[in-house]
Amino acid sequence: MATSIGDLVLVHYEGNPAFYARIEDIEADRKPGWRHVHMMALMTPSHEFSWILREEYINGEVFTMGGNEMRLEKVGPPRGLIPQGTGAESSKEDSSTDGKKSGEKKGGQAKVVSLMDRKK
Repeated sequence: MATSIGDLVLVHYEGNPAFYARIEDIEADRKPGWRHVHMMALMTPSHEFSWILREEYINGEVFTMGGNEMRLEKVGPPRGLIPQGTGAESSKEDSSTDGKKSGEKKGGQAKVVSLMDRKK
């Protein structure tokens, strides 16, 4: 899957994980096939920067910068966490609620409560 605006990436430097960053914007460069990738490094303090990369580099292929090997690795949500409302929820969770309101327990097992639902 292609890396796009809003995605979290792990930046590798010389084959080692270096820092996480969020893709803030991707703009076309004047040279065909190249993009300005604006990122925010997720560290304290945060740092915004831009790199000019080819599409394949944005999507995980190794490239060099100043003679140093670099790579962006798209990071997905932690395993087991599936956002509600995506249609990917398990039928076991749906059948365990038996019409009870969000956050209520059945049989001593806790139910995950969506923060997005609480805003409504």
